[in-house]
Parts: sequence; structure tokens; C-alpha cells
Amino acid sequence: MDRVTTRPTPAYAPGPRIRAMTLGDCAAVADIRVRGWQAAYAGMIPQGYLDAMDAAEDTERRRAYLTTDGGPLNLVAETSDATVTGWACYGPCRDEGARPGSGELYALYVHPARIGTGTGHSLLAEVISRASVDGFGELALWVLRENVRARRFYERAGFRPDGAEEAFEAGGAMVPEVRYVRALTPPAT
Repeated sequence: MDRVTTRPTPAYAPGPRIRAMTLGDCAAVADIRVRGWQAAYAGMIPQGYLDAMDAAEDTERRRAYLTTDGGPLNLVAETSDATVTGWACYGPCRDEGARPGSGELYALYVHPARIGTGTGHSLLAEVISRASVDGFGELALWVLRENVRARRFYERAGFRPDGAEEAFEAGGAMVPEVRYVRALTPPAT
């Protein structure tokens, strides 16, 4: 059976290349993360908190996380000219009481100027594929309850809310999140 796509990709416009993140990517990833928060969470998180985010400080955090032994797997998306346009990381599920063998998508961000280009879809597909190969039976993620755009994105990828909700503090406000889960198919042997 032929594979049917709704948006064929022209031969001259390949999708982003997904690869492991390196220390040299930390500044670009921090910029994507900070700009991503500022664009996606405006009106959901206090503006003062978003305005105070600093890419230079976040770069140092990315470096520390990336050099931690046994840390999460970090991936970046890049264009044909090696411009980093997106970032994702995943690892074992951190939730108390998580099912054994559960993974968690800790973060997925695309530079705001690249939203709608397929970068997020490519990163998510790679995370799902790698998490399955790594032996995770399901993948969980947390998303802001008010972030309708992100929730639709994950729902289109087969994730469903499982009823769990938590909140975190940002700039003096409690920001509610909901957990989404998707079963993973083991790779063919």
C-alpha cells in the first residue's frame, strides 16, 4: 500500500536534520528556549517572569545539563546550513508512581520564526522513535493547561491527557499543567 501524505515535501525542500545536541549548540538552544517561552506563554505566565528570562544564563544551565552523566537525551533540529531551529530532550519519566519503563518528553521547543515548518513534527517523531528503541513503553509530557496550540499539536501526534494535573510557580503565579501520555510501539525485530 502506498503511503499517503497530506503535505508532500518537494525534493528541493527537505525537512530539518535531527541530531544529538553538542556543547556548541547550547547558546542556540537557550535562545530557542527563552524565545519559545516568551512567544508561546505570553498571557499564560506573568510577563515580568518572561521578560526576565536570560539566554546567557540559560546557556550555562544547558551546558551543565548536557555534561551530566546519565542525563536526558538532547536532540536538535537544524537546517541545511546548520542553523539550529529546534530542541527536544527526553529520558525516564520523573513522575512519582510512573509505570516502570515509562519515558518523558521533558521539552520540545522550536524557534518562533520556524513554527509551522515541520521542525516540531520532525523532532517529536525522532523522540518517539528513539524512545521506543530505548525500550520505553509509553511517553508522557506536561503541557500548560491554557496552551491550546501545543495541546492540539500533541493530540495530533497521538498523545492524550490522562487526568493528571499539577501547577508550578512562575513570577508569583501558579501555572497549571496537564499530563499527556502516548503508548509506544516496540521496534520490529
